[in-house]
Amino acid sequence: MSQVIISKVGKKGVIYLPKSIMERLGINEGDKVLMSIKDNKLILEFIPDPLSLAIKVSKWAETTVEEFENESEKEQSELYD
Repeated sequence: MSQVIISKVGKKGVIYLPKSIMERLGINEGDKVLMSIKDNKLILEFIPDPLSLAIKVSKWAETTVEEFENESEKEQSELYD
């Protein structure tokens, strides 16, 4: 579904995104944005914070703290021993 919104450029080049756009794209305050220009058009690609992304995605594995520590110690011994 295509959505068209007109917005103004404010002081210092600030463009505020409407709440509906932010919610639809899952954009949060503080997310980073990659900007590029193609065919005289500004393209914005939002890069979510890795922690926020990790919280949002569905979980595909379960582990206990003890299992995690054991695996970490095993990996470290293989690398450094």
